[in-house]
Amino acid sequence: MATDIKDITHAVEASAVMKLLPARPRLLALGEPTHGEDALLDVRNKLFRQLVEQEGYRTVALESDCVMGLVVDGYVTSGTGTLDEAMEHGFSHGWGASAANRELVRWMRAHNEGLLAAERIRFAGFDGPLEITGAASPREALTALHGCLSAQVDAGLLPCTAETLDRLLGADARWTDPAAMRDPARSVGQSDEARELRLLADDLVALLDAQAPHLITAASRHAWDRARLYGRTATGLLRYHFWMADTSPSRLAWLVSLRDSMMAANLLAIAEQGPALVHAHNGHLQRARSTMRMGGLPLEWWSAGALVSASLGEEYAFLATALGTIRHQGVGTPPPDTVEGLLYALPDNPCVVDAPRLATALGDTGPDPRVSPYFGYAPLDPAHLAGFDGIVFVKDVPQS
Repeated sequence: MATDIKDITHAVEASAVMKLLPARPRLLALGEPTHGEDALLDVRNKLFRQLVEQEGYRTVALESDCVMGLVVDGYVTSGTGTLDEAMEHGFSHGWGASAANRELVRWMRAHNEGLLAAERIRFAGFDGPLEITGAASPREALTALHGCLSAQVDAGLLPCTAETLDRLLGADARWTDPAAMRDPARSVGQSDEARELRLLADDLVALLDAQAPHLITAASRHAWDRARLYGRTATGLLRYHFWMADTSPSRLAWLVSLRDSMMAANLLAIAEQGPALVHAHNGHLQRARSTMRMGGLPLEWWSAGALVSASLGEEYAFLATALGTIRHQGVGTPPPDTVEGLLYALPDNPCVVDAPRLATALGDTGPDPRVSPYFGYAPLDPAHLAGFDGIVFVKDVPQS
């Protein structure tokens, strides 16, 4: 079998990736099967640099808080703040501590030096302000949205004052209580104040849309896009908090669906602004339906990649990353009858694989699924191969 697939692997280069695709997609997504491994991010960085320089991509979007990401964008586009400040305040999930992420941000800033504003590459986070332990208060996004509007439109059009928002929001600790993830009774998401905030947020977003011609002229298209980001985040967070307070069996399914829906909305907005590179977990970017067990329950939902692909069609492309070993996490040499095992036997490392051709070569029976001894690593599902545009394979992942 290894001999049969040798001719569908190539070095990980921008030119090899583009040959897999019918045309340059508006969103080109690269997934990873595990988080926190800089060796995988080093491969990402090299490929993304080439795609920026050779294919004209102008935004790099990562699985990180979309509002915090504005700090990084300010640094890489305008030199606002310092690299240390961008890494400390511009990433969620601890991603700012990654040496590979730091190198990516450093390179983006260096690349932009001396370029006209229209030629600079931008940074974006596309995750919501969410952690596995809960969700952020909607205060930052909601008050920022209100501030954008109050600065440019007649006060009589605003559905409320800033003071009203502050009163309804109350203490942020009410929203961020980590106990609410497991105990809906601890969530404020279905309180009278939260319900009123959802209506006000909806009206603020409607006003933003209705005033678009004026706002774009009075400020800029970039300022309007930022206000739209605040609006998506505010309404998304309020909806997420509502379902955190729900007691039905659908609660967890709603929560995982809402997170990916927020991701998808951010990606589609990024795509409107030009060609973008995307990096996140394979599970968020795949076209197939996502599944997992949480709280003892089986969950199914459509990932951000599936939602974006449904909207953009061939303007969305997805390369999954697969790996051979993560020995420091107990992941040893893959069995030869798995996708990872077949690729591990090939000489190229790392390599990019034509996934549809690989699926055809393997036939209907296909390889066995790989079983991971490490909960933080998700092997490729052989049934999903035909839905990948390519695979980036890294043989051995050393400890960062």
